[in-house]
Amino acid sequence: MATESRKAEHIRIALEKDVSSRVSAGFEDVELIHNAVCEIDLSDVETSVTVMGKRLRLPLIIEALTGGTKEAKRINMGLAEVAEAEGIGIGVGSVRAAMEDPSLVDTYSVVRERAPGTLVISNIGAAQVAKHGSEYALKTMEIVGADALAIHFNKLQELVMPEGETCFKGVGNHVAELSWRLGERLCLKETGAGFSGEAARLAESWGVKWVDVAGVGGTSWYAVEYYRSRRSGSKASLLGKALWDWGVPTAVSIVESKMSTRSLRVIASGGVRTGVDAAKAIALGASCTGMAMPFLVSFSKGGVEEARRLVKSFELALKFTMFLAGARSIEELSSAPLVVRGRTAEWLEQRGLLARLLNGRRIV
Repeated sequence: MATESRKAEHIRIALEKDVSSRVSAGFEDVELIHNAVCEIDLSDVETSVTVMGKRLRLPLIIEALTGGTKEAKRINMGLAEVAEAEGIGIGVGSVRAAMEDPSLVDTYSVVRERAPGTLVISNIGAAQVAKHGSEYALKTMEIVGADALAIHFNKLQELVMPEGETCFKGVGNHVAELSWRLGERLCLKETGAGFSGEAARLAESWGVKWVDVAGVGGTSWYAVEYYRSRRSGSKASLLGKALWDWGVPTAVSIVESKMSTRSLRVIASGGVRTGVDAAKAIALGASCTGMAMPFLVSFSKGGVEEARRLVKSFELALKFTMFLAGARSIEELSSAPLVVRGRTAEWLEQRGLLARLLNGRRIV
C-alpha cells in the first residue's frame, strides 16, 4: 500500500540523509542564571510532571515517529519498552496507515502492549480529520489503546509531498468537538514548522488545552520530502531547498504559544537534544519536552539499551541544570531567571514578547 511504502521511505531517509533544519532551535540564545549559594540538595530536585492526565517521571516524550510497517513495529516495540521503564511518554506516527489497512494495526497497538502504564499518544493528520471527522480521529485512539490524541498540522509537508492533502477547511469544528469530548487529552501538534502566537490563540479558541510546538530547529520534514522528490520529480524537486527552514524556531514558538494565550500548555519539541535544552524550554514556558530523531538514531544504533542511555543522559543533564539554577521542581524552573539574546531576543522583541517574558525575573 502507498501509505505503508511512504512510511518505510521516511524512516530510511531520516536515518541515511541529513534532514536537519539549517536554522537553530534557538536554545543557544537562552541562558539560565547560575545560582552559586542557593541552599539546595541534589536529592531534593524533583523532575516529575503531569501531562495530559498522566504522571511522568521526567518531562519527556518520545515524539511521534512511525508505524505501519514491519520495521516500524520493531521500533515502536523497543521504544515503548524504553518509555515504560523510564517513566516517560511516547507517541506513535500517524495511524492513517492502520485506518486504511487493518493488517497494520499491530504495528501501533504494540506500543500499549509494551507500555501499559505510561502516557501513550495516538496521532492523526489534521487534513484527515478535516476530511473524515471526529469519529475517525477517535478511532485511532482505539486502535492504539492510547490515553491521548495528537492531531498533527503539517501544512508544509503536505504541500510538497507527492501524495499530499492540502485541504484543512472545516478542521476547527472537528477539533472543537474533540476538545469537548477529550478535554486535556487532546493535543495539536506541528511537525517541524512551529506554532505562532496567532495559531496558538486559534487553537485555544477551539478549546484545546495542549499544543506541541515542534518548531524549526530539529528535523525538517520538507527536507525529508525533498529527498523523496528527487526520484519522483514532485513539487519539492522544483522548489529545491527554498522552504527547507520555513517556520518558527522552537524557542520562539514556546514563548509565542504560552504568552499569547490564557492557559494553553506547551510541549516543546524540535531541536531539543539534551536535558539542558529541556531546562531552557521549561524556563521559557513549556510544561514538557519531546524528542524524535535522537531516539530513532539511538535505537537504530544500539536498541533499547542505547535509547535508555539517551534518557539517562537527558535526566542527568536536566537535574544538574536545575541544581545549578537553584530550582527544586519543574514549577520553580518555569520561573527561573534567564537571559535571552541574539536572533531569539530580536524576534521576541519585534513581537512585543521579550519584556513580558523577562518581567519579574530581573534583580531589582
